[in-house]
Amino acid sequence: GSGSMEVVGRPLQVGFIGAGKMACAILEGMVLSDQIQPTNVLVSAPSDKNLRKFKGCGCRVTHSNMTVVEDCKVVFLATKPHVLPGVLNEISAAVSKEHIIISVAAGVKLETLEKFLPPGTKVLRAMPNLPCVVQTGAIVFARGSSAGNQEAALLKTLMSGCGLCEETPESYIDIHTGLSGSGVAYVYMFAEALEEGAVKMGMPVALASKIAAQTLLGAAKMILETGEHPAKLRNDVCTPGGTTIYACHELEKGGLRATVMNAVEAATKRAQEMGKS
Repeated sequence: GSGSMEVVGRPLQVGFIGAGKMACAILEGMVLSDQIQPTNVLVSAPSDKNLRKFKGCGCRVTHSNMTVVEDCKVVFLATKPHVLPGVLNEISAAVSKEHIIISVAAGVKLETLEKFLPPGTKVLRAMPNLPCVVQTGAIVFARGSSAGNQEAALLKTLMSGCGLCEETPESYIDIHTGLSGSGVAYVYMFAEALEEGAVKMGMPVALASKIAAQTLLGAAKMILETGEHPAKLRNDVCTPGGTTIYACHELEKGGLRATVMNAVEAATKRAQEMGKS
């Protein structure tokens, strides 16, 4: 679209190093919202397997990380955390003050990123989640010591099609990983359990699955749109002596809340550990 971003007459070139699910999710969100054309995207990965889907949607692909850095002003680092230091060592010589480097690797701190890159490099660290694919993601990001308002604004614009995008202190990023990055999986487990309960009571699985998902979507939308605390919304559904309070009692007996809190804590701690290694 004509709304796409340009840098002095040439459309902004965006690079991805790493072609996994996260790179795919971010890219889909950006392309769907017309922030960027696939032809202005260059993706590198060691194997052809992951590059195929990027090629399929019109992106340029390469096996060379250096080519991405030489060709693109904005570079997303979307490799697995343990691979990242090697990648940073490799590309460091080609990174200039003009570049904006955005890492989405879980657990890898800004301090680590800056240590491997030339002094003064503009670095940001972001944590998206997979629903970026359907433009309903949740992303938090923090800026490194040399990234200013302009870089933060650019990241927000690029990510605007992916869903919610909030700037936070870096210490919140690992918590966001536990709450939202991994959190979508907890929600899928909950949806699966809702569906199985309905199937047990005699509803066909396809219908139960659709209704379970719509129930989650509706409940989430009410939290966002009313601004009410979930506890209040839950109370509103529980009429005295009615069906809901009977069900809620069972959830309390099963320790739903404590279990979910423990899950968020476990994933957050794991992200923090990954950052140390």
